[in-house]
Amino acid sequence: MEIQDYLNDITKVFTDEMKDDLVGVYLHGSLAMKCFNPETSDVDMLVVCKSKMTNEEKKTIIQRLLKLTQGNRNQLEMSIVLERVVKDFIYPTPFELHYFHPNYLIEENYICGGEGFFDPDLAGHMVVTYHRGMTLSGEKIENVFKPIDRQYYIESIFNDVEDAPKHIIDNPVYFTLNLCRVMYFLKEGKISSKKEGGEWGSSYLPKEYQCIAEQCLRIYNGLEREVTKTNEELVRYAEWMVSECKQLMTR
Repeated sequence: MEIQDYLNDITKVFTDEMKDDLVGVYLHGSLAMKCFNPETSDVDMLVVCKSKMTNEEKKTIIQRLLKLTQGNRNQLEMSIVLERVVKDFIYPTPFELHYFHPNYLIEENYICGGEGFFDPDLAGHMVVTYHRGMTLSGEKIENVFKPIDRQYYIESIFNDVEDAPKHIIDNPVYFTLNLCRVMYFLKEGKISSKKEGGEWGSSYLPKEYQCIAEQCLRIYNGLEREVTKTNEELVRYAEWMVSECKQLMTR
């Protein structure tokens, strides 16, 4: 399936099911920032609605999305948030529904979202949407989203990499490139993708770490297959990057 057809089919689920309650469907992430890898990248969306959703509405959307996305190499990562939360920002951010969750495959009635659900990552998603996103349906981005305090964005993106020293061995490309994009923002204020962060890190990190960023970037771009750095090198890189980012956050 062509990616545009995939986006259209996903968007139609929300326009069909949410009707007049839908404010808009918005694309962020690698596809919006023009560095999408059709072999490995996720499709990242935010959906904004006017009022709280019922559990039945959520279940219907989950089931329709499962039929569309199961087996597709470009998995959907999507959250539905209330319009009032976007306009009067709350951190960490409550959300009505998140997709995808592995429990959807084994529990017919499982729902991720609603009362008591909050996600600090949404601040980062909203900032990327505001600055670099695309409108797929509904109101234009500039009519829905507002600038978010810089500190919330920093907390949101750093939250995603703070445990990198523990997890980088299992997912070296993800953590290496995300650490680069966090440092890129802290040093230069650039809102970037993983690819753009890796490009920056390949040029501006200390020499001993540039090669790690460069290799992970090549893997992300499909030019190499696996990381050849040792576990010790990866952990040392992650520890240094986290420490440096923490120092930059205090300035």
